[in-house]
Amino acid sequence: MNYMLKDENAIYYECGYSCDNALYLCLGSEAYFITDGRYTIDAKQHVKGAKVVINGDLCGEAVKLLKKAKVKKVVFDPKEWSVAGFEKISSQTKVTFKAKPDFSHKKRIIKSDAELKIIAKAAKLGAKAFKTLAKEFSRNGFGEDEFTLTHRARTVLGDFGKFDLSFEPIVAVNANAAKPHATPTRTKLKKGDLLLVDAGLKYKRYCSDRTRTVFAQEGFKFKTKQHFSQKKIQKAYDIVLKAHDNAIAKAHSGMKAKKVDALTRDIIEKAGFGEYYVHSTGHGVGLDIHEMPYISKKSDTIIEDGMVYTIEPGIYIPNEFGIRIEDMVAMVDGKVKVL
Repeated sequence: MNYMLKDENAIYYECGYSCDNALYLCLGSEAYFITDGRYTIDAKQHVKGAKVVINGDLCGEAVKLLKKAKVKKVVFDPKEWSVAGFEKISSQTKVTFKAKPDFSHKKRIIKSDAELKIIAKAAKLGAKAFKTLAKEFSRNGFGEDEFTLTHRARTVLGDFGKFDLSFEPIVAVNANAAKPHATPTRTKLKKGDLLLVDAGLKYKRYCSDRTRTVFAQEGFKFKTKQHFSQKKIQKAYDIVLKAHDNAIAKAHSGMKAKKVDALTRDIIEKAGFGEYYVHSTGHGVGLDIHEMPYISKKSDTIIEDGMVYTIEPGIYIPNEFGIRIEDMVAMVDGKVKVL
């Protein structure tokens, strides 16, 4: 198959290296990694299975290679390309470009044993960082606002620059936690507050993702068993935890993704909180923080061994509180393995 890639992680998956200005072409048995002179040394040291071509005009070089190879059809993912970038190439060749959305994500949906080991390590490092973060917040977090708490989370999760983060951490207190993708406010953390933290780090470029919601008090820990002072919060929390645990216990290979979603959604809906569960049960995790499979009520994707995804049910009551409990899992020998 002939194809061209522009996305960094898609390129990395093919040849073990990528940078912020590269184009990858696979033309029959030949592959080309095109980049500019800033990356010559790194590219030649790390690119595997492709010829490194140095030319600041990536699209112009791609056109030359396409004409030389005399290929008739090339696959591309329209989600990776700007209109201008794609037209620079397509307008100068007679090649038929076939759009295949999520081309690389579909190739990457089943993780190899080597990838599973790396992702498991990322998840373990993320869990360890959460333990350190709980100690940091317990010692120095009370009285600090969400901006400062988020900054502390970045520092701890990245181990002072050792690791990149999977995404910008979410640190939300009380009512702000009712926004699934909350941004920081001037709200200060007090003892007895509800605190939600959603964060992850990267290990060898692969992401981790984890969410915990806790009753913030001195010496608290990011464990799944929590005791809140307000009955309404405790009831909602216990329902979310039940939904989370149910999906982990009952999901299996061969099941449709929408059936996995139902394992969390049915419990929350039957408890009367359905309108407050505003997102899907989970998403795949790998080189990208969001990739296939998507665990949603509309997805007919068949869950298979080697897939990695999150289980993250939630209840979000506007202007009051939000609760989410999230873990990454892998399908191994037909069953769920929590990473």
